[in-house]
Amino acid sequence: MLIHRAPVIARFTRSDATRLGVAAGILVMVMTAILGADILPEETFQYTPGEIARTDITAPRATTFDSEVRTEQARNDARDAVPPQYTYTTDAAIAIAAEQATAFETRVDRVDTAFGADLTPEERASLLEVAIPDLSEDAQATLAALDPARWAEVRTQAGQVLQRTLLLELRETDVAQTRTQLAGKMAGGLDAAERTLAAELISPLIVPNSSFDQALTDGARDAAAAAVDPVRVSVAQGEIVIPNGKRLDAADIETIGALGIGVNAPDLASFAGWLMLSILVVAMLLAWIWRFRPTLWHRNNVIFLIGLLLAGTTLALKITAGRAILGYFLPTAAIGMLLAILLDASVATIVVAVIAIIGGALNGNSLEFASYTFLGGMAGIIAVRKGDRLQVFVQAAIAVFVVNMVVVSIFSLLGARDIRGVLELWFASAAAAIGSSVAAVGTFAVLGSVFGILTVFQLLELANPSQPLLRRLLVETPGTYHHSLMVGNLAERAAEAIGADPLVTRVAAYYHDVGKLSNPLAFIENQAGGENIHDQLEPEVSAQVLKQHVADGIDTAYAAKLPKALIAFIPQHHGTAIMSYFFARARERAAEPYGGLLTAQGEKAAEAVDERRFRHAGPKPQNREAALIMLADGVEASVRSLAARDEPAIRAMVARIIDERISDGQFDECDLTLRDLERIRSAFVEQLLGMYHTRIAYPQNTVVELESRRVAAAGGSGGADIAGGPGIAGGPGVAGGGDTPAS
Repeated sequence: MLIHRAPVIARFTRSDATRLGVAAGILVMVMTAILGADILPEETFQYTPGEIARTDITAPRATTFDSEVRTEQARNDARDAVPPQYTYTTDAAIAIAAEQATAFETRVDRVDTAFGADLTPEERASLLEVAIPDLSEDAQATLAALDPARWAEVRTQAGQVLQRTLLLELRETDVAQTRTQLAGKMAGGLDAAERTLAAELISPLIVPNSSFDQALTDGARDAAAAAVDPVRVSVAQGEIVIPNGKRLDAADIETIGALGIGVNAPDLASFAGWLMLSILVVAMLLAWIWRFRPTLWHRNNVIFLIGLLLAGTTLALKITAGRAILGYFLPTAAIGMLLAILLDASVATIVVAVIAIIGGALNGNSLEFASYTFLGGMAGIIAVRKGDRLQVFVQAAIAVFVVNMVVVSIFSLLGARDIRGVLELWFASAAAAIGSSVAAVGTFAVLGSVFGILTVFQLLELANPSQPLLRRLLVETPGTYHHSLMVGNLAERAAEAIGADPLVTRVAAYYHDVGKLSNPLAFIENQAGGENIHDQLEPEVSAQVLKQHVADGIDTAYAAKLPKALIAFIPQHHGTAIMSYFFARARERAAEPYGGLLTAQGEKAAEAVDERRFRHAGPKPQNREAALIMLADGVEASVRSLAARDEPAIRAMVARIIDERISDGQFDECDLTLRDLERIRSAFVEQLLGMYHTRIAYPQNTVVELESRRVAAAGGSGGADIAGGPGIAGGPGVAGGGDTPAS
């Protein structure tokens, strides 16, 4: 259950809109300029076919395009693969075969006559010599040696082979080869010489029956070319499209043109993509800060720091993008560590997530790289905590390395990376983890100082008693110095109990009352039993004197160059609390002329006293640490004024101070819960009991105490009624606590 905490969702004002517009505009422009650095026009240079590449030409981005050069080459190959087309029909082949059969009969007619007539051998030989003039000498000799029966066999085989050959498709280009094969096609009982003779008889009659058709051939080739789909070329970012020393051809020139290499024109599509990504991530980041971290939203130095780290990391990711494993060496986890130390873990987580998205987009939409960056950064945030010891940075480096190694191992198992690639990425993970811790430990103190953000080292330095301002408190206001130490001890103990920052709380407590250096004697703890100046002052004047120490404290802190985050605790430790002692005195004085507060007129006159003049200017505590200092301040002053500091009295006083602050609404603007308040009460009581524990009463101490009381009764007047006695400033029943002369 919360105690009147401020609304979680603040109204988005015009000032917020202006702030968002300026911050987002600047950061978006910077991010877009970095991300789109390679899409802007560059110096024009041309590649020509036949030129030799002087270096490896690498794709600056991924692209897919239809290659006209490669498509045309594929279509030409398809055309060349189509054979010449011929006109052939069965009817035409039969007609040619019949015509050539008639020609065969005519060719062998005189031979038939020679073997069929009743001629003498001399007459037949004479007739056969001139019957077929184009026969070779061997064939002529074979013919002359035949008898009618063998001639009939030769003639029959020759005619049959002629018919079979001409009935099949016979192209012009195949005629010569077919003629050489005729002898082998002869069947029957012919010997080799007779086969040769039969082949020579029909060889001149072998003519083509299928002729080449140019139009038909062109049509077939065009159809084959049209059936070829366009050749699609895909190029990955960082791929070597043309190796060093290669002679460029038309396809290479086309690829270079598709990638925009050497073209003096921006890639508008890529530019639009990077611009939209920049707008989205910047808007989400700033909206998250406004929504969940309003205290950071209104600090220019914080917004500038986050923007600087985001832009710087984006530049590093851009430089290493697409370069194999180079990006895995980047110490991106250092960003999460730095923001976790300087701001808080939630802001660090959101920024690391944004960086992971950008890193994945820059590396070819790589889920592996995005996971590597985000999970490694988360490991660093979890391990580094507040960065208060060097040991935690070593632990953070180990955590980052282990997580990064597991991530690359997982994606290697899911992919096809070989063992060498895995080992290289493990080495990169180790280098990135060590680099992240070294970068974080070496820069967080510097960044904290430059951007006005408290760091552990600054706080430890400010807590050193040798600090000039603390030395002044010790020398010039010893009572205030002791009071501040006691407040610091109480507040630190309570901070540990509720999970607040104990170091910030303790150091802020040391400096919360530095304004008392301007007027030390106005505060009872510095009067050393002397005269109390408030005895002679009007209550309104006394109230102004006490309120002035807040303004003086701010001035003194600025002059001493204290961090602004610590200075903010000075007005918050009083909030808008009322100085009840002086307010009560003012009411009594206003009622005196009318018979005092017991009369109706006196009560009416007392009510006319303006309460606002007796309240501090505020603001109320804005965080738990400031609330703890407020409570510790009041509790320490009030308990110190108790006559008996036994456990019941201390418990009652602590409970009363806490209840009065709650009823006065002092915790309306910070996130204290009822459980926190109960833990604070217990921590205060335990600490105070330890501070005011009972000791053995030594006899000599008792003598000294009795003697001092006798002297005081005889005539001393130490001003105890204003110096913190019961019922007045800082005593029981007074809400003022540390706001009165008693503190």
